[in-house]
Amino acid sequence: MQSTTLIQHSFLFYYFSFLALILLRYFLVAGSTHLLFYSLLTESNSHQKTSLDSAQKSLIYQDIKLSCLASAVFALGAAFIIWAYDRGGTLLYSDFRYQDLWYLGVSYGGVLILQDAYFYFIHRMLHHPALFAWLHQGHHKSRQPTAWTSFAFDLPEAVIQSLFLIAIVFVIPIHFITLIAISITMTFWAVLNHLGLELFPPAFPHHWLGRWFIGPAHHSIHHRKYTVHYGLYFTFWDRLLGTNDPQYENEFGAILRR
Repeated sequence: MQSTTLIQHSFLFYYFSFLALILLRYFLVAGSTHLLFYSLLTESNSHQKTSLDSAQKSLIYQDIKLSCLASAVFALGAAFIIWAYDRGGTLLYSDFRYQDLWYLGVSYGGVLILQDAYFYFIHRMLHHPALFAWLHQGHHKSRQPTAWTSFAFDLPEAVIQSLFLIAIVFVIPIHFITLIAISITMTFWAVLNHLGLELFPPAFPHHWLGRWFIGPAHHSIHHRKYTVHYGLYFTFWDRLLGTNDPQYENEFGAILRR
């Protein structure tokens, strides 16, 4: 779709701009979440494990390093999307008249569903013994994840994950607002799932709606067991393909206190 941008910039301009934004987003969201739940609310959350031992603290630095390297890859993907948009090579649009307003919500939900499916099958593939050490081991250095683990990807995995949104903007009409909303959702969901502290009530996994959404307890099990819970947003594929831990719902309240 032809860009309506009045001022176009070079690829390098887009790259360094997005790199700064992505790094700022990571440190702002992960840092503030870590400060809130591991410092300010330590006493009020005394029923949960809110302290980090020295080994976990040292792994945080490893997670931050990997996240910064992954951010460099994600910035490449974002820069390429805008560079291609400037040249009319994507289906991104900014004019509300192009699609009805209802399409914003439909496209947002549809892309999240597609992204969850992409993530599930890619994630499960990366756990194959032949690939794990090369592509995904860095993310699992932290057996008890923290907010800093949310974007700690090995470089090859960061490339694979970035390909999804790059492909989407070439095959599905997406408004810039929708693309931004997807990016924000992905960021906050990743931080939430790696928090290491359960924020939801004990009835959450038994609720008719809650049982279909992934939360911190659900993903923390994956970091300990490796062979279950590969989804990103929803438990659908885990339930359908038999990779949902059968003990998850019954032991929800105790999972993060072990």
